[in-house]
Amino acid sequence: MTKGTIHGVGLGPGAQDLMSVRADRLIRNARHIAYFRKRGKSGQARRIVEGMIHPDAVEFPMEYPVTTEIPLSDPRYNELLSAFYADCTGHLDDLCASGEDVVVLCEGDPFFYGSFMHLHSRLTAPVRIVPGITGMSGAWTASGTPISWGDDVLTVLMATLPEEELARRIQDTNALVVMKIGRNLPKLRRAVAAAGKQDCAWLVEYATMADQRITPLAEAEAVAAYFSILLIHGQGRRP
Repeated sequence: MTKGTIHGVGLGPGAQDLMSVRADRLIRNARHIAYFRKRGKSGQARRIVEGMIHPDAVEFPMEYPVTTEIPLSDPRYNELLSAFYADCTGHLDDLCASGEDVVVLCEGDPFFYGSFMHLHSRLTAPVRIVPGITGMSGAWTASGTPISWGDDVLTVLMATLPEEELARRIQDTNALVVMKIGRNLPKLRRAVAAAGKQDCAWLVEYATMADQRITPLAEAEAVAAYFSILLIHGQGRRP
C-alpha cells in the first residue's frame, strides 16, 4: 500500500485571504485535518479555517497537556510535552501508513517557532511543507511602516528570555520583533526601557484579524493578548 503524506500547511497571520492558493486547496480537499489547541478551546488554527473544511473530513484536535500552568524550567514541562508530541506523531504516522493524507494546520509558517516542528522531527511518514506568511510580517505590515532599511540588523526575540538578556539584545539591534509576550509584558517593558527604546516601541495585537490593535508600548496594558508582537522599526541607510 502506498503511504500517505503529512502536509504541514502554513495558514499565515490569521486572515483567510492571506493564505496561499496551495494551502487553500489542500485544506478544502483534505480527508483528515489535524490542529493544535488548548484544552477546552476551539484553537486559533481551527478558527482561521472555519467554513473551509469539507463536512466529511475527520478532524484530529491535538490538545496540549500543559501551556502556562507550570514554568518552562520545571522538568515536568518537557516530559509532558515530549509524551504528547510522541502520541500525536504516532496517530499521524498510523494514518499515513494506511494510505491516508493528513493536513496539519499551522499558524503562521510551519517552520517558524511553531508546534509543528516538534512533530516534524519525530514523523516517519513523508512530509511536505506549505509555507505561510509569518505573524511578524503581518504585524509590521499592519504598522504601516517598513521594519528595516539598508543595512539594518533585524532581531527576533522571545519575551520568555531573561530580562537582562532581552535588554542587551534590544540595545544591540537596529530593528526588533518580540514574540510570545502575554504575561511577560511587564518584564519586556522594563527591558525596552533599559535599552532606551521605549519611545519607538509598538505593540501589535491580532495583526490582520478583525480585532487588530496597534498601541505604543508605553500605553499598553499589563497583559497583552497571546497574539501580540512588539516592533521597533529600523531607521537604516536609504537613498
